[in-house]
Amino acid sequence: MHHSDNILVMEAAKYKMLAEYYKYTNPQLHILYEQKHLMCMQQLAASELQGYYYRQMQRAGEQNAFVRVFHASPDASGVDIYVNGNKTISNLVFEETTDYLKLPAGRYTIEVYPTGETTQPVLTEQLSLTRNTYYTAAATGSLVKIKLNVFLDKPYVSPNQTKIRFIHLSPDIPSVDIAIQGGNVIFPSVPFERSTDYLTLSPITFNLEVRVAKTNNVVLTIPQVQLKAGKTYTAVTVGLTNGTPQLEAIFLMP
Repeated sequence: MHHSDNILVMEAAKYKMLAEYYKYTNPQLHILYEQKHLMCMQQLAASELQGYYYRQMQRAGEQNAFVRVFHASPDASGVDIYVNGNKTISNLVFEETTDYLKLPAGRYTIEVYPTGETTQPVLTEQLSLTRNTYYTAAATGSLVKIKLNVFLDKPYVSPNQTKIRFIHLSPDIPSVDIAIQGGNVIFPSVPFERSTDYLTLSPITFNLEVRVAKTNNVVLTIPQVQLKAGKTYTAVTVGLTNGTPQLEAIFLMP
């Protein structure tokens, strides 16, 4: 083992010990030291992780892309979704998400109609898909401003770790902070219709809250968020802070 590797091993051990020390007494420090620990471990295990991801991608199929659709428009009723003129999804309602659809890489026309109608789509978008890539396509905004937002998914995580990201899709809050309940912000100033990067952690359970960005105004509490080993999570804020449907968090896996 090289001298630099020895240093990384010592640093990783130190940060892991600190993370365990603060696990139940100070969740934000626990997350901080877990991140430092994981940075060391990722440098030591880069080649192994790359091999792991490569094998997973090979299993996924060399020529296909994978797309799931999420209905996040709070005042839109159920919808049918057509892909290149063919009905692919029927009566998708608010807060519902589909399984991943396996599609050959290429360019597609996506049309969204009110359930049972075919006269006038409420949304038409062009979507380009790359092979071996996972996507979440979300219908977002109020009905009069509805659009299709596409987010790149990275579902794979090593078996002893977990990861989470947040997507902000509540149309009446311009920007939010995601924080440990009563503690530090972990995802700051997330704009509407934007996603954070993934945060990689050891398995953990914690309480989270959503605040209006750069304030202490809590608009949603998310208790007992349990992140399990080998799992990837996307938490999405949907609904309205003023009106119905009410603001809530939906967890998509991966």
